[in-house]
Amino acid sequence: MKKGRHIFLIGFMGCGKSYWGERLAADLKCPFLDLDGLIGENVGLSIPEIFARKGESGFRQLEQEALHQLSERSLSVIATGGGTPCFFDNMDWMNQHGVSIYLKVSAVTLANRLQHKAENRPLLAGIQTIDLQSFITSKIAERTPFYSQARAVMEDEQDDEPRFLEKLRALLSDLGELI
Repeated sequence: MKKGRHIFLIGFMGCGKSYWGERLAADLKCPFLDLDGLIGENVGLSIPEIFARKGESGFRQLEQEALHQLSERSLSVIATGGGTPCFFDNMDWMNQHGVSIYLKVSAVTLANRLQHKAENRPLLAGIQTIDLQSFITSKIAERTPFYSQARAVMEDEQDDEPRFLEKLRALLSDLGELI
């Protein structure tokens, strides 16, 4: 990687940003950071607790602050929150401070992955399983103008780990981001 640049993984919740981010960071021998984890560390609360106490707008402000703190860190692979690119100047900021990769996954796959995890996902609170795919489809449509600003897109093809990491490395190389 070029000095001082991060790899930002963006996409809807459940698309694998943390999963693939940890593996890519290990493969590149650099740190992995989860933006939600950093926010939680900064304020000493879980993400659901932050949403409950400060609402989404309060969370989004904390999210932007945590994102901007990354400029002080060494190059890392960063899993962002699903909504991170959609607020303030976050998408522009990420593209200026690194390379953004959109992990694009179908609404059907996301609904299957998220159907039993709503309690940990504030935006899914109160959504019935039967309505989940429709909600995800709508949210993805809302967020696509932001997600499409990523420097690259990785389509979910249910690849095995070595093949997916190989594709990520090739993508970064094609973008001129690997040394």
